[in-house]
Amino acid sequence: MKNIKDELQNIILRDGPIGSSSKLKQVQNFLRRNACSGKRSEKQEYFKSEEEKCLIDFAVEHALFYLDEIDESMFISEGAEQRVYKFDDFNVIKLNSSIFYEYWLDYFNNLLIHNFFFSSTKYDFLGFKIIDGQLYAIVKQQFILANETTNLQLVRSFLEYNSFRNTRNNDYVNSDLCLIFEDLHDENVLTKDGILYFIDTVFYLSKNFSSSE
Repeated sequence: MKNIKDELQNIILRDGPIGSSSKLKQVQNFLRRNACSGKRSEKQEYFKSEEEKCLIDFAVEHALFYLDEIDESMFISEGAEQRVYKFDDFNVIKLNSSIFYEYWLDYFNNLLIHNFFFSSTKYDFLGFKIIDGQLYAIVKQQFILANETTNLQLVRSFLEYNSFRNTRNNDYVNSDLCLIFEDLHDENVLTKDGILYFIDTVFYLSKNFSSSE
């Protein structure tokens, strides 16, 4: 388990195997190292607003805006935090406003953690887009066509086998890895041919994540 935590720390706190050339890692590095003022305000809403202003400036400077138009005829579904569109026969794109996260850095950490654990449904960060004054991160992901109803007890057994302890409802924690894993209902975990596919994950780092223990 320690080796896994070391790998995750290398990805989140350093460059890991992804490398700083990745657009996803490029943004996460900026948010982690700069965080605008270097401190998080006591008022979360204020800090996220300032963080977003800095992020927009960074995206402009490094050409990280997604320039293609969003084709509304390709719209598939919408949740509280994102809109999903068909991209091609094999992939979808997701527009996420990071509303479920206190900070944009937390959202990008989640993308990196997801890609570490679930490479079959990895997120490919395409860039940012501002729509009606709202900043969105746009990611591409393989389209999974479920052909079975997801058994949440099976999800729980799978996660508990991998040391994620259920805390309530569809939320889990892994104390060894210092990870919180939430919102694993049957729309976020799909089943195809008996295989579980985690397509929308909500990972958070717990406060001891950066420790060496």
